[in-house]
Amino acid sequence: MIKVLDPRYVLPSRKFFSEVALPKLYNSTRQRVAKELEEVSFYSATTDLWSSRTMQPYMSLTVHFINNDWTLRSICLQTAYFPEDHTGEIIAQGLKDALNSWNLAEDRLICMTTDSGSNMIKALKDNAWPNLQCFGHRLHNAIENGVKDPRIDRAIGLITESLTRWGSRQRMIERFLEQEKAVVRVLGSDKKSRHLVPTWQDLDVLESINRAVKPLQEFTDALSGESYVSVSYIKPVLHLFKTSLLQPEEEDAELTKTIKGKIMRYLDDKYSDPVKDELLDMSSLVDPRFRTTYIDPDKVEPVKKRAVAEMMSLPAPANNSTPQQPGTAVQGNTAFDKPL
Repeated sequence: MIKVLDPRYVLPSRKFFSEVALPKLYNSTRQRVAKELEEVSFYSATTDLWSSRTMQPYMSLTVHFINNDWTLRSICLQTAYFPEDHTGEIIAQGLKDALNSWNLAEDRLICMTTDSGSNMIKALKDNAWPNLQCFGHRLHNAIENGVKDPRIDRAIGLITESLTRWGSRQRMIERFLEQEKAVVRVLGSDKKSRHLVPTWQDLDVLESINRAVKPLQEFTDALSGESYVSVSYIKPVLHLFKTSLLQPEEEDAELTKTIKGKIMRYLDDKYSDPVKDELLDMSSLVDPRFRTTYIDPDKVEPVKKRAVAEMMSLPAPANNSTPQQPGTAVQGNTAFDKPL
């Protein structure tokens, strides 16, 4: 096609792209990002281990910060091949090396967000870094724990789902209930599939699951955003769960009440750590929408004192002649409540 358009044009080869174009693009991009990171006072980070479709293991690292223009920034610094054993010790060293390669000081790290894997939790503990586990991952585990029941295993036999995305199951259940009559008629028309026709007990189970978890669907996406602060939502959301969405109602079936109770107990247990609770209190305090509303009254004054102490300990701007927005010194402390 190119030859027909212009026989004089020489199409760049694979070798040109792999040895010239891509390295040049990488080097220029890295220099630009490194220059931007030099001006960062404080930052938070997210990291995850995952496998490609060919089962090649990788570790990604993304940093989040507020720049001098008061813009919330997220930059993926690496998606690196990580063939070593995924033990806590090796992951801890890999994360240290990643930060060092970008000259990011560990004492400027406000918080690192990971999944709930024991190896990730151990890695951050070994590095003595402040950390939180992804709320979406925690909610997924809570719901998986809540629906562990032989009756449910039988009822969802017809449902196709993604095992790592609880919402896919809920959507399929909702769709199945919506199309129940059509599905039953199709399955019942063929004697080879009649055994798959759901019983009334199966339908009751699916209704119970849907009633319990459907209201939680929107929170996974809402609390996993990158373009806005989200960790300050955790305490308000947990309060909403406890007082409303997961509160058993009189018309709920017993299975619905059981699922709600198990989900709430799991979340209460996972968010009972005093260190993480203090971090969540700080994030709520600096969010003008919430302030002290969801902080334990006995903890309000200590949290306020800590916030003041942290702000007072921050160095003054180097150039006093340059006008600063009020509260500039706090910009690093708001970065920790970036990703979930």
